[in-house]
Amino acid sequence: MPRRSALRWIVPLLLSVQVGLLWIQGAQLHQQNRQLGDLRADIQDLADSLDSGQDDTTLQDDTGAVPLRHRGHPRPRLQRVAVLGLQDEKDAAAEELRASRDSERKAVKDAREAQAKISIEENARKAEETRKVQGATERWQRWSLAAFGLLCLAWLARGWFRRR
Repeated sequence: MPRRSALRWIVPLLLSVQVGLLWIQGAQLHQQNRQLGDLRADIQDLADSLDSGQDDTTLQDDTGAVPLRHRGHPRPRLQRVAVLGLQDEKDAAAEELRASRDSERKAVKDAREAQAKISIEENARKAEETRKVQGATERWQRWSLAAFGLLCLAWLARGWFRRR
């Protein structure tokens, strides 16, 4: 009975194991890429919300461009008028403007706090989900490596028994 070379089935077995491990690695890389994309989108949303919360948002139009007259030029100087009634109207208007700016700042601050709380909760949920997926993946990998180890031991024992 002609003896078969062990390389006839060892090489295809090792190649198939390597293909399986590469497939697992590719799946993990795909998942990691998706998570990084989600994080990038979250960071971009946060940066956009911080940019839109600045004081010169009233000067920007829908495209986000600031009109040229407001870019680097100093504000025009106010001229004082000696009319008594006009001064009272200016004071009332200035007080109303201050109140609206204060309420705007408070609203922006509250919105940022709410967004931070939502972001923290979302990150906690994502971390929990990631931990569950990683736990399942690690268990599967441990079982597959144990099976591979047992297969190698069986192959070595088979060779040892054949030699005897």
